[in-house]
Amino acid sequence: MTLDGPHTIGRWLTDRAVGSPRRTAIDDRGVRIGYGELEERAAALADALRRRGYGPGDRIATVSGNSIDHVVAFFACAKTGIAFVPLSWRLAPRELGEVLAQSDPTLVLIEDEYEGLAAEALRRVPRPLPACALGTTGVEASVPVRAGAPAPRRAVRDDDPLLVIYTSGSEAAPKGVVLTHANCFWNNLALAGAQQLTSEDIVLSMLPQFHIAAWNCQPLLAWWVGATVVLERSFQPQRILQLLAERGVTAMMGVPTQYRLLADDPAFAQVAAGPLRQALVGGATLPADLAACWAAAGVPLTQGYGLTEAAPNVLCLPASDSGLFPGAVGRPYPHVDVRIVDTATGLALSGQATGELWVRGPSVFAGYLHDAEATARVMSGEWLRTGDIVHRDAAGVYRIVDRLKDIFISGGENVAPAEVERALCLHPGILEAAVVGVPDAVWGERGVAFVVRAEGAVLGEDEVLAHARAELAGYKVPVRIAFVQSLPRSTIEKLARSRLRRRAADLMKETVDG
Repeated sequence: MTLDGPHTIGRWLTDRAVGSPRRTAIDDRGVRIGYGELEERAAALADALRRRGYGPGDRIATVSGNSIDHVVAFFACAKTGIAFVPLSWRLAPRELGEVLAQSDPTLVLIEDEYEGLAAEALRRVPRPLPACALGTTGVEASVPVRAGAPAPRRAVRDDDPLLVIYTSGSEAAPKGVVLTHANCFWNNLALAGAQQLTSEDIVLSMLPQFHIAAWNCQPLLAWWVGATVVLERSFQPQRILQLLAERGVTAMMGVPTQYRLLADDPAFAQVAAGPLRQALVGGATLPADLAACWAAAGVPLTQGYGLTEAAPNVLCLPASDSGLFPGAVGRPYPHVDVRIVDTATGLALSGQATGELWVRGPSVFAGYLHDAEATARVMSGEWLRTGDIVHRDAAGVYRIVDRLKDIFISGGENVAPAEVERALCLHPGILEAAVVGVPDAVWGERGVAFVVRAEGAVLGEDEVLAHARAELAGYKVPVRIAFVQSLPRSTIEKLARSRLRRRAADLMKETVDG
């Protein structure tokens, strides 16, 4: 009996290894592995996990950069029905410890580079969590015995969780988005219908693998069709431009900040001479001048819109249409239904309309891990409420207008003001804090924090920023701190963020002018 169901992702690698075992699956900083060897390592680890008692219902968390070892662990989990939970190495120890406690994994796999961060985070978790090194000298050599009774031995099902991706929403704590094998299957089928890849493609994967886009926006599709994925661990414009040329990259995915920094690099002109033909952009709307810059280089960017809860692809504007609909994010992907809902009446709107975007389809997530209430808040029957306000024009093309949520996007990363505010208020000298996003030419948006000092506290901006850097991932740290006597509120005592945004914009303008 097969251990892989009709839509389960583990069988993709098995099938591809049969057809093209020697074709390069991954190029990891010059170290290459073929589909046959990748399958052998993933299958061996899957077997070892089963023998040690792991299986469906378990979660394995990781703290790792992009690597062959990390992909091996992913496919091993996919083959056994274990949910793969890649956690962000950008988090501060406190943040990582909280996510580890919330996700409650059966095992934590740690790459050597992040051993110190992971150890400090694990010390903050109330319940001891089993941990092991990643890779051939770690978990692939010896899998720790599963604590407690063994997990059930059964075939992997379409509705088994495949990925749990943590994302910052409008609330104070990140939530784990549970995506099943079927969710990811349909997402990649939709992507294949809109942005084809073939076995001849060379795909650059430079987004961190704790993001859903690092799996479901090209890499998994590439492994499905037998393409080569070039893994990169960090974003350095000169290095990326070098990889594009040396590896003959034909497809890539990035956020607007990355495309901006690449375009600003003196070596950007060489992009026009390379084979790059498919460049996806997501995470935020693409500025018109940046789109024009890449189009002039012969590589028009394909704008997309999505969210982790939708696995993530929802809307896509083909590169061929980018000049016709500047600033738009496109039309729905295949197998994705969308509607616009009036925020006042809750009624669906037809034709040209502006309202909240709702999404439905087989790629919509199974729910938030251990948080049924949060799941219920974003679902209306089978529809996912995105919290984004969009406009649909007469051609059926969508544009992002605003967000119902308070989150802002910095360098392609969602930042939840409530999360930053909670971290700031851990300082004994801070009574209250409010954070808003302000436009930034490179990062898209940056945070500005308004802080009310506790009575008698002597507190300066440098001390607050040092505290923020210790408690938060770097991209969440505000770029400015403004001290105020009180925070503005509406007549119903709700924080008046719109007024703070105006004040923050003025502060940043004064900084530039000064």
